[in-house]
Amino acid sequence: MAQWISRTKCPSCGSSKGYNIHADGHAFCFSCNTRFKGEKDLNMQSENVVNITEKKDLSWTGEVSSIPDRRIDEDVVKRYDSLVKKNSGLITHHIYKYYNVDGSHTASKIRQVEGKKIWSEGNMGDALLFGQNLFKSGGKIITVTEGELDAMSVYQMMGKKYPAVSIKNGVHSAVQNCKEVLEYLQSFETVVLCFDSDEQGREATQKVAQLFEPNKCKIMKMALKDANEYLKMGRAVQFTNEFWNAQPYTPAGITNLGELGASLYEEAYCETVLYPWTNMNTKTYGMRTGELITFTSGAGMGKSSIMRELMYHIMKSTKDNIGILALEENIKNTAFNIMSVEANARLYIKEIREKFSSEQLKDWEKKTIGTGRFFAFDHFGSIGNDEILSKVRYMAKSLDCKWIFLDHLSILVSGQEDNGDERKSIDILMTKLRSLVEETGIGLLLVSHLRRPTGDRGHEDGKEVSLSHLRGSASIAHLSDGVVALERNQQAEDENIANTTTIRILKNRYTGETGIACHLHYNKDTGRMIQVDDPAAGEDDF
Repeated sequence: MAQWISRTKCPSCGSSKGYNIHADGHAFCFSCNTRFKGEKDLNMQSENVVNITEKKDLSWTGEVSSIPDRRIDEDVVKRYDSLVKKNSGLITHHIYKYYNVDGSHTASKIRQVEGKKIWSEGNMGDALLFGQNLFKSGGKIITVTEGELDAMSVYQMMGKKYPAVSIKNGVHSAVQNCKEVLEYLQSFETVVLCFDSDEQGREATQKVAQLFEPNKCKIMKMALKDANEYLKMGRAVQFTNEFWNAQPYTPAGITNLGELGASLYEEAYCETVLYPWTNMNTKTYGMRTGELITFTSGAGMGKSSIMRELMYHIMKSTKDNIGILALEENIKNTAFNIMSVEANARLYIKEIREKFSSEQLKDWEKKTIGTGRFFAFDHFGSIGNDEILSKVRYMAKSLDCKWIFLDHLSILVSGQEDNGDERKSIDILMTKLRSLVEETGIGLLLVSHLRRPTGDRGHEDGKEVSLSHLRGSASIAHLSDGVVALERNQQAEDENIANTTTIRILKNRYTGETGIACHLHYNKDTGRMIQVDDPAAGEDDF
């Protein structure tokens, strides 16, 4: 059955070849597999539709001639048993003949030069690949292209001695076309895939390559759009070089490390910021964008104090924007927390804040949140996981926040997803957060709570923290680049010990070093966390 088709640019995916309009007005894009209902929905002009009565017989004839605008030689056109139709000496149509397994001419594809309209006549379903009838099976090498002109171009540029064929119906049907003649293609020692270099061509290449046994298939990486572009531009030598340099297909994601070459020493960019406490840097070498670092502890161990110290430190150490999603406080408290570090005073406490003049407060505001580099999530009511992920992505991509603080994980997953299954909810959210860090390249500093330990001694009594104490799911430990635990014996009789937090590295993917990193003393007058020696060891700096 004939298929009368007009071929033009797809309004959905932008493909210049895949969009096909039938005579009755409906259309289908073979590149993005989008179906369009009718001409009125296409936003296309009516003259783009070919209104020709469908025919089963092969009625189109022409003459053998070179194709000058494509720079294809006459003997190549003749070799591929193709024809052209002329009007006043100018080529108006190309006629590509297709043959079936019996060697009979079963179908033709007609290309109208003006407007690039293409249709077929005859029985294309029984046809072999274009040009397949010309080359015996069992040869050294064969090239498969996306179109008839590309097949003829490859044959010509490669010295007119190596087989080149084309799929029949566009890139969307590449897999099916090759499956139909797989035995024939497999008979060659090497199959070179030379599809167009656009996204649809690359996707089809990967799918077709998977049909073949290992080391059978090679893939061309073309600098230009397709094979005929090389021929038209007089770059046949470049094409042949790229042809013989085609590499064997390997599944996506698998790389021969020996082929890394100079790229091995090209460092992927990540920004590193040292912690404000030197002993912590000894083990970690600082914190980096592209990492997810989880801070965890029991209640009242100083997580909030450490978070505001890190927010302020990043502000002073970089020019980066900082995103804050503090889910247990409003944005005014977040602002006062950051200002407190600059002021060396606990401005987040109203009674202390009132001791300072408005001029002082305005000065601290100007030096911190007044820089315009802090962006906080002004939340209210219940918060969904997808909403949080959307806010993080917006902060990263639209507000250029390189560092984002999320405090805390447990409040997000409390009964929100999966019928209250906290473990499963944490698994889902951690996986999405990990992917988001990879996608955006941010440094994500996440706060997570600990589950209550068994036994009489709890974390508020200074119990040592391990990864197994993380609340809800092992995915927190697995998907974090680093896990930092805070330990403090709140009930110690010695006030220095009661106000000193031990920083323990539980996971450190970057250097592998774990264990106690440092001790931080909380000063009640200033609200600051200052590195000190271990007071429990008898060395008191106060």
